[in-house]
Amino acid sequence: MTDADLTLTVLGSATPYPAPDNPCSGYLLTAGGTRVWVDAGTGTLAELRRHVRLDELDAIWISHLHADHTADLLTAFYGALYADVRLPAPIPLYGPSGIADRLAGFLTNSSRRSPIEDAFAVEELHDGHEARVGGLTLTSRAVSHGMPAFALRAEAAGRALAYSGDTAPCAALTELADGCDLLLCEADSAEPVGGDERVHHTAGDAGDTARATGARRLLVTHVGPSLTPAEAQEHAVARYDGPVGYAAPRSVHTV
Repeated sequence: MTDADLTLTVLGSATPYPAPDNPCSGYLLTAGGTRVWVDAGTGTLAELRRHVRLDELDAIWISHLHADHTADLLTAFYGALYADVRLPAPIPLYGPSGIADRLAGFLTNSSRRSPIEDAFAVEELHDGHEARVGGLTLTSRAVSHGMPAFALRAEAAGRALAYSGDTAPCAALTELADGCDLLLCEADSAEPVGGDERVHHTAGDAGDTARATGARRLLVTHVGPSLTPAEAQEHAVARYDGPVGYAAPRSVHTV
């Protein structure tokens, strides 16, 4: 592994609440010195700090506004403005519409709105949103989660990682992840939940999506309490012929 490699560090992969030694969803993407915090689930900020300070981040990218993907933005706000960090500028924050007001609604405790924009330079995502952050190109697509939610394709040095966020299987994710080197895909359950209103991948669905996209490798994440990581991998392997791994907390994966 070199500094130029596109690298994924798993900060946490638990859902819907953290487990001992496993925070909720959160990842650190690095490439050529660029550092992006992807999803900020409960407990991930402490793990992030093993690798990078808040004032060393180049950006934060958030898939959707459920707490198991965003809760640590609240404490990141305090860390960025009121602790040992001196930001050279607000941290670029890419997230669904309304993310700034959602944070302010929780953090504001007086007639004066908390200065969210002093900590985060918010840019709202839309379907097809593209951003260049240092050595990384970040492309977002709207996906099917019953609320504004996005999947991510991160590209650097000729390599591509796709991250499902939370979503039912959908064409937008399949298109976004087409031909990727690594697909990081949720495997929330063993069986479909929600009938016609599904909002998550099963572990088997993760295998189907990996196969449909031609992904070179699949990493299952967001494994819910109805199955173990080993079982999630077994379900995925039954429907995808490529290598399948698990996004274990603190694991590091070169794309």
